Amino acid sequence: MVHVALPESSINPTKAQGKPGYFADTGIPALIREMMALGCSGGPKQMIAKIAGGAQIMDPNNVFNIGARNVLAVKKVLWKYGVSPRTEDVGGTISRTVTLSAKNGRITLSSPGKEDWRL
Repeated sequence: MVHVALPESSINPTKAQGKPGYFADTGIPALIREMMALGCSGGPKQMIAKIAGGAQIMDPNNVFNIGARNVLAVKKVLWKYGVSPRTEDVGGTISRTVTLSAKNGRITLSSPGKEDWRL
């Protein structure tokens, strides 16, 4: 799982080297490389991608539009690898907490004031 904070590592290449998961353009490739090193057979096209997040919560006037830019950057990198998201829950104005079960691959989302839901 990658928790993307910013879309492009070019704004801070030093940080990207130490924390590639902070950026979409370095985090997704790092995750794919790690999965392949751990024995994921069939290559990236056999992987299942699910996307959650990209809410507009700290920028109500859309000055930076980081959420939408992050979602677009994630999709762009996935498409480069031939992977299209199976499901997504993105955008809006609510924060999401993502829980991934390593045992069964289920993703559960939660948000203050809402009942948990699955992705």
